[in-house]
Amino acid sequence: MASRLTKYLTENGYLNTSVQKGGIPGISGCLEHATMIWDAIQRVKPQKLNLDVVWLDLANAYGSVRHKMIQLALRMYHVPEVIQVMLNGYFSGFRMRFSTNDYTTNWINLEVGIAMGCTISPILFVMPMEVILKAAEGSAGPANLGGGCSMPPLKAFMVDTTVIYSKKR
Repeated sequence: MASRLTKYLTENGYLNTSVQKGGIPGISGCLEHATMIWDAIQRVKPQKLNLDVVWLDLANAYGSVRHKMIQLALRMYHVPEVIQVMLNGYFSGFRMRFSTNDYTTNWINLEVGIAMGCTISPILFVMPMEVILKAAEGSAGPANLGGGCSMPPLKAFMVDTTVIYSKKR
């Protein structure tokens, strides 16, 4: 299911692999992103242009993904309903409880988090991130690097996102 869902999303243009390089088999790019960002910084220095670069690294990223956000992404990207139902059933089974020496809680249904090590988890993480990236992309224009050169404002590799911004003079 993971490979079919990934193929479906990439073939239909729902994943922007020029922005998000992680979690998509066959798409490398962590080094590419880092090199492009470094090059952008080096380009603006001699011209004394302003360039803001913000690196974001989400703590406990897999543990922070809301199941409702995954469901939203599945609907947004027109994933067939049979797959949506199957994945919703999978997530409805995520439960936990806590125990101490003296007490054990009742089982609690989890509404947040995806399973590390599960083959479908990377693409289920990338989909909601793509929703967020698309929303952010609409608010920021390309960074001006001078000499008619510009760079898209977002670069992402799974949980690591870089925002590049330049204020027009």
